[in-house]
Amino acid sequence: MKTSRRQLLQFLAATPAAWAMRGLARPVRTAAPTAPQGWPLFRDVTRRAGIEFRHVFGETDLSNIVEATGSGCAWMDYNNDGLLDLYVLNGRYIPGVTDSSPATRQDAGNRLYRNNGDGTFTDVTAKAGVSGRGFAMGVTVGDFDNDGFDDIYVTNYGSAILYHNNGDGTFTDITAQAGVGNPRFGTGAAWVDIDRDGRLDLFVGNYLRFDPRLRTYYGADHFPGPLNYDGESNRLFHNNGNGTFSDVTHDAGVFKPGGRAMSVTVGDYDNDGWPDIYVANDSMESYLFHNNHNGTFSEVGAELGVAYGQDGETDSAMGPIFADLENRGQLDLFVTDTHYHRLFRNRGARGFDDVTVAAGVAAISGQYVSWGDGIFDFDNDGWKDIFILNGGLNWPVAMEPSLLRNMGAGAEGARFSDVSEAGGGIFRRRLVGRGAAFADFDNDGRMGAFLISLNGDGVLLKNTARGPDPHHWLKLRLVGRRSNRNGYGARVFVTAGGHRQMIECVSASGYLSQSDSRPHFGLGRATHADQVEVHWPSGVVQRLGQTRADQIVTVTEAEEETARGKHV
Repeated sequence: MKTSRRQLLQFLAATPAAWAMRGLARPVRTAAPTAPQGWPLFRDVTRRAGIEFRHVFGETDLSNIVEATGSGCAWMDYNNDGLLDLYVLNGRYIPGVTDSSPATRQDAGNRLYRNNGDGTFTDVTAKAGVSGRGFAMGVTVGDFDNDGFDDIYVTNYGSAILYHNNGDGTFTDITAQAGVGNPRFGTGAAWVDIDRDGRLDLFVGNYLRFDPRLRTYYGADHFPGPLNYDGESNRLFHNNGNGTFSDVTHDAGVFKPGGRAMSVTVGDYDNDGWPDIYVANDSMESYLFHNNHNGTFSEVGAELGVAYGQDGETDSAMGPIFADLENRGQLDLFVTDTHYHRLFRNRGARGFDDVTVAAGVAAISGQYVSWGDGIFDFDNDGWKDIFILNGGLNWPVAMEPSLLRNMGAGAEGARFSDVSEAGGGIFRRRLVGRGAAFADFDNDGRMGAFLISLNGDGVLLKNTARGPDPHHWLKLRLVGRRSNRNGYGARVFVTAGGHRQMIECVSASGYLSQSDSRPHFGLGRATHADQVEVHWPSGVVQRLGQTRADQIVTVTEAEEETARGKHV
């Protein structure tokens, strides 16, 4: 996260005072005269929901790269009641790392909030035993032992924790016996079944070798940046099926000792049926690990055009997401960064094209430094939109979030419009944004969000649709049998309203976080889906046929094709 002089000026230029000094008016967003039908209005329901969360980084003043990296969050149904619960990570005072006097030390822990089903949440952290230890960074959720209950993996600065879900509302720390300790500066992580054996493996992103004694830096940088430290390799743990994991980092070909991972995500970008892994690196090229179908990977980021930003830039890459933005059945790639972002259009065998400018994303995003992000159909019109959380880098500069509406795909790909002003007051509120996770937490068919602000209060957003005739939707809950229990790696195709959509079910995406993993489809005015198909990692294909809209459908993997799901 090294801050160049250009970036610092960019940050300062984002403040009203700086624009006033130059005799200029700060560029402001202008909303369309009338919001599109069904367009969401995001309302802050944090207080009403009973969530009292404040992120801390161990002291009052930002003083190093550990504190600035921030923390993530995850939505999960830990007690299998059909309601998504919220797990939020936090920092804390670390002797020898955070600079502070006893009077300014801040300590906190991670928090688990149980969804009560009535719009409120209850803090069950103490009972569940998941407050954590150390400075927490990233989180990924998955049922690694296929017992029907989701487990939690947390990366910390200098350590990691694997919480096994006991099925009774409590968790047990089994990190040591499972063999997934990570005594490094861990960041993003993801559960992924790399060999499609029905068991979730674990990919862990690592950042750099932080040395708190290092004090050499340029004044504008505020403290040493990533290039002042040696890089670190990511790690890959293979699930042995007996509650333990083996470190296969070298054997799998993902050992990269000079990496600086911020976050990771998973997606089958080449449609060969095997999960690939993307690592967003800081101030260097990012990695795309292609799955070779034999337990090994080949790094092809530069070859396929997704290693760098515009014009070969290596600005800090933050939150990566694979998504089919054009409803073509191919995964495009979006990555937040400290400049204009990176939107890569999947061209199949020809790799990816950088369409950030052509899609209208660059013009919307140039004044911001961005971290957490989500790609979901927020207005349920059948096209996936982008929500971006912004905030200062080495300086705690507060910035408003951004909301980009997908206007549909033309010959050159999808185009996006800035509709932030139509999205509600949160898009005029400034936060020092970091992790963000998105979910339909009240099962009403609209995707909401939880946002983390560095050293600030968390924000829970409920999505409310405008207009007398809101768009329809369909959501699937996948239950694997031969495939992993979560259905990670499964692809869901929904045909409705004249076009076919595709969503791949994955664990972590965006910055250090995990969103609602249930594939969510906006159907526009269509009152039913003409066809629903689930392509499982095992090779089983299930076809549901015509399916009524505005419901959650549970699909349990069958032993043969063309089985129906259970409507709930």
